[in-house]
Amino acid sequence: MVKPDPFGFDIRVKSDKKKRSRGKRGMSGAFETSQRVCEHPGCEEAGKYRAPKSPDTLDDYFWFCKDHVREYNLKWNFFDGTTEEDLQGQIDRDRVWERETKPFRQSAEERAWARLGIDDAHQVLGENATRNPGKGNGGGRRLPPTERKALEILDAKDHWSKAELRKAYKGLIKVLHPDMNGGDRSDEDRLQEVVWAWDQIKDSRNFK
Repeated sequence: MVKPDPFGFDIRVKSDKKKRSRGKRGMSGAFETSQRVCEHPGCEEAGKYRAPKSPDTLDDYFWFCKDHVREYNLKWNFFDGTTEEDLQGQIDRDRVWERETKPFRQSAEERAWARLGIDDAHQVLGENATRNPGKGNGGGRRLPPTERKALEILDAKDHWSKAELRKAYKGLIKVLHPDMNGGDRSDEDRLQEVVWAWDQIKDSRNFK
């Protein structure tokens, strides 16, 4: 047994359905409780079906019987009077659910470059904008620090073959060795560096 609500409210589902019976819409789209008469000239049937009056007032309706609402819908065109450009614009907006992507706001720095007629700050670098030559050795290969130092001593590039490096080594030996320059020993320190550099390179697997 359901106790009566002291505040006078009936929260039962059955009771709520009874309250909503007014204006209830059937499966066919008809408003069964409508008391209107079909608005088609000369028709006396009940106007249980609604149809929008125009694309600009979609919440304002004509009321027709079933036959005349079908006739009205066949003739009604949402885009009637719309230009080709407006129609294409509507199609484009519908593709993104009328939530178009907005461009990012330019930063203060980008606006400053734009005033100078430059879209991308890297343009001021010209052809070198996308080049990264590395630290003077041409290739930017990953080498152990000792081998990188050896290349600097031999004034060589890291893409050279071992034969090319040997040739550079021999060229420096001819210049620095006392037997080759009349017994001058002033370059002995430099000579020791060159010999050390070749020792790092000759057994390395990083050079062909």
